[in-house]
Amino acid sequence: MEKKTLLTDCPDAMGLISKITNICYKHQLNIVHNNEFVDHSHSQFFMRTELEGYFNDETFLFDLDRALPEGSHRRLVGSQRKRVVIMVTKEAHCLGDILVKAFDGTLDIDIAAIVGNYDHLGSLAEKFDIPFHHVCHEGLSREEHEAKLQDAIDQYSPDYIVLAKFMRILTPSFVAKYPSKIINIHHSFLPAFIGAKPYQQAFERGVKIIGATAHFVTNDLDEGPIITQNVIPVDHNFSAADMARAGRDVEKSVLSKALGLVIDDRVFVYGNRTVIL
Repeated sequence: MEKKTLLTDCPDAMGLISKITNICYKHQLNIVHNNEFVDHSHSQFFMRTELEGYFNDETFLFDLDRALPEGSHRRLVGSQRKRVVIMVTKEAHCLGDILVKAFDGTLDIDIAAIVGNYDHLGSLAEKFDIPFHHVCHEGLSREEHEAKLQDAIDQYSPDYIVLAKFMRILTPSFVAKYPSKIINIHHSFLPAFIGAKPYQQAFERGVKIIGATAHFVTNDLDEGPIITQNVIPVDHNFSAADMARAGRDVEKSVLSKALGLVIDDRVFVYGNRTVIL
């Protein structure tokens, strides 16, 4: 007996739920859980179906393809743990939160390696017995540095790459190698305060809330599909440094939540948006 998750997105049409569930029944697969959503503005259908049984993936997907409308996408995902590589610079709070949650099982992931452009967090990786690769950027062009980063990452064949406060902008060629696989935490409630020093920007504007945004990385800086966001209240008593300190708790919780949704195969990337089921 296996457990797998079927992810379907396609143009909306009458009877899609019935067609999909009837094919599951035909293949004697038990539906454990099912969620669906229709984006009426774009007439697009999304469905996430948790299944258990004895799978013949090829014939099951063949039958689905015959039943679904043209332009459909479907994936059958196994229940194996996702492998992630975490990229860092100097700040430990997001990395530490993920490490602890992976250790206690809150995040069911295999952290294959940690890659940093500084060596500051190598000792933290060592405490959790995870390989740490120091890939220094100094004296290298951005392209040369990213080639070395890619060599370090690709030996682990990760399902996802997590930027846990990796404070460097990635080139389009690097991003293109990992489409919808790079998850970033931005220390602001996007689309406000894009780019550097968002807490200073927030302070100068006198904001009353600060937040964080986890999103997939695209070639547009801090404008990729948003996975999760959260905010906390602040007031005139907060300096920019106070906001930054308070924001760290939001950043780590938002990033961990986003990673949990992604590894549970709950996130559909649709244009520059996400649908989460």
